[in-house]
Amino acid sequence: MSLFSADTSATRTPVTVLTGFLGSGKTTVLNRLLKSPHLADTAVIVNEFGAIGLDHLLIEAVDGEMVLLKSGCVCCSVRSDLESSLRDLLARRDEGRIGFARIVIETTGLADPAPIAHLTLNNPLTAPHLAPARIVATIDAPFGERHLREHWEARKQVALADAVLLTQADLAPASVDSLRAAVARLNSQAPQCSCVHGEVDPGVLLAPGAWRDPFEPSSHRHAHGEVESLALVADAPLDWLRVQSWLGRLRAGHGERLLRVKGVLDLQGEAQPVAVHGIHHVFHPPVRLRDWPPGLRRSQLALIVRGLDVGALRESFEVEVLAEAPRPG
Repeated sequence: MSLFSADTSATRTPVTVLTGFLGSGKTTVLNRLLKSPHLADTAVIVNEFGAIGLDHLLIEAVDGEMVLLKSGCVCCSVRSDLESSLRDLLARRDEGRIGFARIVIETTGLADPAPIAHLTLNNPLTAPHLAPARIVATIDAPFGERHLREHWEARKQVALADAVLLTQADLAPASVDSLRAAVARLNSQAPQCSCVHGEVDPGVLLAPGAWRDPFEPSSHRHAHGEVESLALVADAPLDWLRVQSWLGRLRAGHGERLLRVKGVLDLQGEAQPVAVHGIHHVFHPPVRLRDWPPGLRRSQLALIVRGLDVGALRESFEVEVLAEAPRPG
């Protein structure tokens, strides 16, 4: 019997979290995206319906806190608990009252996206029906660097992101290069995409989940104040018990400072890659993926941490996971 779950994400509803600091252009991006036929079968949850700037021609009221967009998308105002809103959406679909293939959640500008992601990782009432797709963060060129310096919320939103949208680049073109560098120092794994007037490829939101995305972590550490990213690579197959033990101690001792862990592992005795994905102390059960990308078979693990000694983390990984286990006798 395998220790790992099969990848069932294709049978669950993917959830994308669209986050970003105040004024960074989330709603403009969302408004543009919802005009695309690629998102016509999308349920959208926004923080406060009264505050969003969706074109009124796109929206008509329906019962309760639900609104139906002309594109066919369903929009839910989260004045109540997010978990309840998600369960309500799923129940309405099961009853045949609405239809959608994916969910996009737009957070408030000061939101921590981690608790939202937890609902798709291991909440017993929602996780069996939802698959984490992507965390996409917006950051604006005119004020983005200032926000990263002064606001922990902005730093965490970018640190947790699977993709970062650089918005309003036309308003401050001279700031784009330095903003890109600041984002890369904070989260070297996330691809960056410039975005003017909210125009962005819908694929940025529709891409598959974080553990499916191929990534090539740098061998270097990247720092941005108290937030640092660390890439760990192993060419030889790993012992899962040692990996599990190391991750367990990391979660138990530093859960609040462990912002994100994601990676694909080559494990002893496993022909297929095994994906791991966690935020703080909450980890998704390890998942066996279907196959390896062409030409790639090695373990790659990316960590984003706050206030931890990344040199000590690398050393502990090398000693506790990579070092050859002592032989009995």
